[in-house]
Amino acid sequence: MHRFLAWSLVCFVVFSIPVFSTAEVEPTGVPDPESVFGFAPGADRKLIDYSQLIDYVEQVADASPRVAVTEIGRTTLDRPMKLVFISSPENLARLDELRSINRRLALDPLIPDDERESLVASSPVFLMATLSMHSGEVAPAQTLPLLTHLLATTDDPEILSWLDDVVVMVVACLNPDGMDMIVNHYRKNLDTPYEGGSMPGLYHHYVGHDNNRDFVALTQAESRAVSRAYSTDWYPQVLIDKHQMGQTGPRYFVPRYHDPIAENIDGGLWTWSDVFGSGMAREIGAAGLTGVASNWVFDEYWPGATTTSHWKGVISLLTEAASARVATAVFVEKSERRVRGKGLSEYKKSVNMPSPWPGGWWRLGDIVNYELASWRGALKTASMMREEILTFRNDLCRAEIERGRTEPPYYYVIPSIQHDVSERDHLVALLAEHGVEVARLAADVTVGDRSFAAGDFVVPLAQPYRPFIKEVMEHQRYPVRHYTPDGEVIRPYDITSWSLPLHLGVTAIELETRSESLEAALAGLDDPGVTRPQTDTVWGVALDPRDNASYRVVFAALDAGARVARAPEGMTVGETTLPPGTFVVEKPRGAVAESLAGTRFHPLAARPDVELISIAKPRVALIETWYHDMDAGWTRYLLEDYGVAYTVVRPGDVATADLAGSFDVVVFPDADKDVLTEGKYKTGGEYRVNDYPPECRKGLGEDGSKQLNAFIESGGTIVAWGRSTEVFFENLTFGEGDQAMEIELPVRDDAEDLGEAGFYAPGSLLSVQLNTDHPVSWGMPDEFGVFTRGRPVLGTGLPILIADRRVLGVFPEEDILLSGYAENVELLADRPAMVWARAGRGQFVFFGFQPQFRASTPGTFKLIFNSLLLPKVGEDMAGVAGVAR
Repeated sequence: MHRFLAWSLVCFVVFSIPVFSTAEVEPTGVPDPESVFGFAPGADRKLIDYSQLIDYVEQVADASPRVAVTEIGRTTLDRPMKLVFISSPENLARLDELRSINRRLALDPLIPDDERESLVASSPVFLMATLSMHSGEVAPAQTLPLLTHLLATTDDPEILSWLDDVVVMVVACLNPDGMDMIVNHYRKNLDTPYEGGSMPGLYHHYVGHDNNRDFVALTQAESRAVSRAYSTDWYPQVLIDKHQMGQTGPRYFVPRYHDPIAENIDGGLWTWSDVFGSGMAREIGAAGLTGVASNWVFDEYWPGATTTSHWKGVISLLTEAASARVATAVFVEKSERRVRGKGLSEYKKSVNMPSPWPGGWWRLGDIVNYELASWRGALKTASMMREEILTFRNDLCRAEIERGRTEPPYYYVIPSIQHDVSERDHLVALLAEHGVEVARLAADVTVGDRSFAAGDFVVPLAQPYRPFIKEVMEHQRYPVRHYTPDGEVIRPYDITSWSLPLHLGVTAIELETRSESLEAALAGLDDPGVTRPQTDTVWGVALDPRDNASYRVVFAALDAGARVARAPEGMTVGETTLPPGTFVVEKPRGAVAESLAGTRFHPLAARPDVELISIAKPRVALIETWYHDMDAGWTRYLLEDYGVAYTVVRPGDVATADLAGSFDVVVFPDADKDVLTEGKYKTGGEYRVNDYPPECRKGLGEDGSKQLNAFIESGGTIVAWGRSTEVFFENLTFGEGDQAMEIELPVRDDAEDLGEAGFYAPGSLLSVQLNTDHPVSWGMPDEFGVFTRGRPVLGTGLPILIADRRVLGVFPEEDILLSGYAENVELLADRPAMVWARAGRGQFVFFGFQPQFRASTPGTFKLIFNSLLLPKVGEDMAGVAGVAR
């Protein structure tokens, strides 16, 4: 038996696994995990929390020269994020020097061959790992104390040689906040019917499971810290992101990945992921562990996961282990084993799963054993292939820069003049945060038939991160692959569009001609710093509604009690003409003045001589279910990021919430209709039992629906998108008893019918043409891209009684798909994409797309903010074009 695995099995005597004598481990001052925690990590029904984990690895670092710990950032809830280094004492003593070498190998194509050979000969591979970002997937983080203790204390010559060749750098937990949430919930429910059950709410303050979808947009603190570690700080050559999956499938996944794969990534990186996957699978099998699958389910087509490092020259690996019920064992009958998706059609011996698991008990300790065996495989592979891996990293740097010089496109130009200047600046800053070099033109330049002005931004593709630049700047075209020739299309694992210019609403021009004059005009970016605007003596300021940044100022002003208005016809300030919906903020002082920094504002000496509509601070309720409601979490993030005050209301609490007396706007992010109304999911016409506590299984119910109706009748505003819109496509009831009036909104969801006709959009960017006269549309361009996953598909009809509707945006007749993949998208031609409706004094804004998808679509954020600021029906809206009187 391998010493590496045998050591780990000391901890699991209770599972009848062979024990390795502790006499073969060199006595040290390093405490073993069981003596510190009172149990061995991986034991049934036992978990350590984040503080215990960090306290332990720091104790080991204090006692062992093979371990060091540093902080790489703070979490959303202000916990420290720790990076644990494990290697030989000699390597750890050279960390600063080795980091510089890593950087040169990753970014410098001009290292002389003899010097490069010397650097490679004297440097270890840096193997980075991220653990348990999805906090219910507890095993990778629970394994870390065992791994750390083993590597800090072993006297095994083979393992010691690996530590000479490899620096392990482990993000102890990618989601510390969530780790504590899950551990506390699990401990609280021990010895109850809910032991091992689902934790109500999100295991990240904002985004839950979607924290592994944020590595392009970098909105969350944890994503930024980890991306910085591999993109601009440590430049590891290998990264493993460790996860868990369902209970009844294969026991463990290692690469190779399944099709489709990203076409911008060098073929050598795919080969290396196969090498490491094979190495891990071999060691897992050598330990007598079965059920390892590869080339199954998990593709590596879309960026956004932790393994976005792949696009930056890092050999990037995903592992997935089958789950227990957190730390409670499960028994899986042989007949209950299942496979799903791509690569495996039966739970049988095959090239993609050569040793199927027979079924039986599955414990947290089993997962830990697989994790330790996979670690052995990764370390052994990195050590054996050290020189090849280090050389490959620099070869790839050279190759990508050469491609950027010899293959189109050669540049992306981001003109300085944009519809939304604040999102232009956001794009430039985000690219820089990713480690991409952005330059600025120092002079006017003409390339072919295009002219560019001094001050325009340029992103050259002759950079080491060329694959990332091209991936996030181009329009996506899905690489259609089939299971058999002309057979079924292999569908994507996740979304198919992430083009930053399109998602942010920024114009970027792809140049396929190399230009010496353009390259000669490139200059570095200036950093003018941020200065506080001097507005103490002005009457007010006008803010351009085309800029997202203007809305931050507006919400800060409303929160501070300042007077804010909008100009429905626009206005002129000096020589600048501002569009309809321009904001006017009176006396911007203090925090409001500070919020103006970096925005496009225009000082006003006096009240402008135009029509102004006063706006008040909206009282916003946000409906969020307990069912891991990620879309609501993203909405909370967006509102907080822009300074919008809100109150979360759970569906089961609506009945007693006095919506009409407490709120002006109720926001319904995308959520399952049956969860909202009944508190549970429905499958095949039957409601499903779940393992949430009873207090979290309440829907709106009859009383909650009455409250919603009363809110609408009193003049409230509903803003809804996704599946939540369906709540309002059934009849509303105003009044009670004999005075009750049933009202049917002239809006419906046709998604089911179009789905039967073949429409499919797995996460695509579609073109929409907008009626810009309506207040919801102020500040938007006439045509733009919207992100959709296929529902709802809105339709309208003729109104009756006191209902009405206006179509605010439609899908065009042709060229609907802007980026990504969709099937039979022509079925959307001329259909509504966005509808304003009313019932009496109540009004609705329905989006047939997700206007804030994962906070990655700033191009449509304004539609949400304008909806929150809508004037009341029959009051200030009377003179606004496009609004029914």
